[in-house]
Amino acid sequence: MKTVIFCILAVGLALLTGCTRSGDPVTATGDATPVTSKANAQFAQALKLDDQQDFEDARRGFIAKPTGKILAADGTVLKDFDAYGFLGGKAPDTVNPSLWRHAQLNANAGLFKVTEGVYQLRGFDIANMTLIEGKTGWIVADTLTSRESAAAALAFARQHLGDKPVSAVIFTHAHADHFGGALGVISPKEVAERKVPVVAPAGFLEEATSENVLVGTAMVRRSIYQFGRDLPRSAKGNVDTGLGKDVVYGAVGILQPTWLIFRATQEMDLDGVHFVFHNVPNAECPAELTFSMPDKKLYDGAENLSQTMHNLLPVRGAKVRDSLRWSNYMDQALEQTADAEVYIGSHNWPVWGKTQIREFIAKHRDVYKYTHDQTVRLINAGLTPREIADTVKLPQSLSNFLGARGYYGDLRHNVKAVYQFYMGAYDGNPANLNPLPPQESAKHYLELIGGADKAVAAAQTAYDRGDYRWSAELLNQAVFGDPSSKAAKELLAKTYEQMAYMAEAATWRNSYLTAAQELRNGPPAKGASKAMVLDMLQQTPIERFLEAMAAGLDGPAAEGKNLKVNLVLTDTKESYVLWIENAVLHFKSGAPAADANATLTLTKDIFVKMMAGTAGVKDTLMSDDLKVGGSKIDLVRFFTLIDKAPGTFAIVTK
Repeated sequence: MKTVIFCILAVGLALLTGCTRSGDPVTATGDATPVTSKANAQFAQALKLDDQQDFEDARRGFIAKPTGKILAADGTVLKDFDAYGFLGGKAPDTVNPSLWRHAQLNANAGLFKVTEGVYQLRGFDIANMTLIEGKTGWIVADTLTSRESAAAALAFARQHLGDKPVSAVIFTHAHADHFGGALGVISPKEVAERKVPVVAPAGFLEEATSENVLVGTAMVRRSIYQFGRDLPRSAKGNVDTGLGKDVVYGAVGILQPTWLIFRATQEMDLDGVHFVFHNVPNAECPAELTFSMPDKKLYDGAENLSQTMHNLLPVRGAKVRDSLRWSNYMDQALEQTADAEVYIGSHNWPVWGKTQIREFIAKHRDVYKYTHDQTVRLINAGLTPREIADTVKLPQSLSNFLGARGYYGDLRHNVKAVYQFYMGAYDGNPANLNPLPPQESAKHYLELIGGADKAVAAAQTAYDRGDYRWSAELLNQAVFGDPSSKAAKELLAKTYEQMAYMAEAATWRNSYLTAAQELRNGPPAKGASKAMVLDMLQQTPIERFLEAMAAGLDGPAAEGKNLKVNLVLTDTKESYVLWIENAVLHFKSGAPAADANATLTLTKDIFVKMMAGTAGVKDTLMSDDLKVGGSKIDLVRFFTLIDKAPGTFAIVTK
């Protein structure tokens, strides 16, 4: 029985909670080269970075600023409000000057009054929490990423605005940084007892609990690159994420919605405040809503509109987003905001004034439409993704608008996303139908070049003249082809540092610097912590776990094996039959099969804890709520066929 439990515990699910690294973050070692410094200086001259309107808007309505740290239950520092204190003055040579300005704007943390009865808490997490004053309490729109950050934000607001109860919750969309802190705002018990409305877009719960489940391990691993979680906060490290400062990797939970927005336009009163909701799915998020408050002349664009170009395909990975649909939503938003005098979003700072709001929305609309149309035009002209990415440039009317610059998304990456949306990853060249794996290809290249040392020498020449893209391409071959070459790893790390220092996109900067860090120190020592998402997993339908188990089946090892297992959940009155056929794991809801090799009977609570790896002896071996019937050996055989991906795989080394 102990072996059975051990095998089940090994089956884990990873959501967006990050990986842990042993030791302290390592600062980038190199200064900006003369080429990098010159490039950044020229970049600054091309844009009106001294425009103060954004700074006035970012500070407008300021009430109070938080200090100190947000801690986890075990004392771990989740958020240090002083970490970005270095972001003063002129941009250093090691940061793109446009990104530096954007990072300074996002550093305006605190409690702000947006308009009468509407407040925002910014800088407590990567996203904003919006508080709307109702007749009896606070209507909370978006609850940040973690229980800890949400609780700290709401407590801070109550300290300055009054200790009112939460009278409603609005989830604008199904990304964890907007719902994960729900249990730090209100408990499910309180929602039920006081009948507190929880409003969300149609499909919210399914998308919220499934987006990162199937490929969660890989997405978590890559999110560390995108958000720069393990980088020091410094002028040579993490300065921003584009959408806000850092993500608070604490305990992630969720609440079941009580009201769903499923029509294009849906009106509703919440605690005496009139809302007009708009359902806008399958653009920035598969499940998303925006809303207006006509009486306050305010419009909330959720994450369809931020003070940055968004990504059509996150570098951490996700389903490709529909840029044309996104643009169409922006066109609709122009009509929806006809009377709006205040714009707020799920990230960054607000916009005031009808003219300014209209310009803000129209620029974003046309950035996505231009990206879409010009990519499609060049697809039809026969260009490949990399060629299109180097060809498409925004017109000055769009590129000069700082509110839609590529701080989070990036035009070159978005172009490739549009290509993939229509054409897939294959570029049409038969040489790329069945190319060699990177390591094999790299070995052949090194044979032609004459070894890693010659590749490093050629890359050094490219590096010295500031041709970092070519230097990185050469060195990538050297590192993959000869993993023992310390010189290749070190020069590639230096190359990535220079590319980071020049990057306007925070996501690219963080990715380059994290790559440099791992070239010097290796991948993280530990994988994702499932314990932090236990509250959320308790709300996740069992089908999501079973889908993940099926996707984790080791096909070659399962070939020729025919095993069947019953899963019976006593508290939820659910039962499933799982079986392996043709090296594929299937499952269906239904009564236990009489011919099953084994039957596992337990509560959903224990099952979820097993999946999260948090079940202890009392939960399993000593629990009356877990029983195994049939062949224990076959049950062990079944679960040992499920891969236990640790989430520590190498990315820039092999």
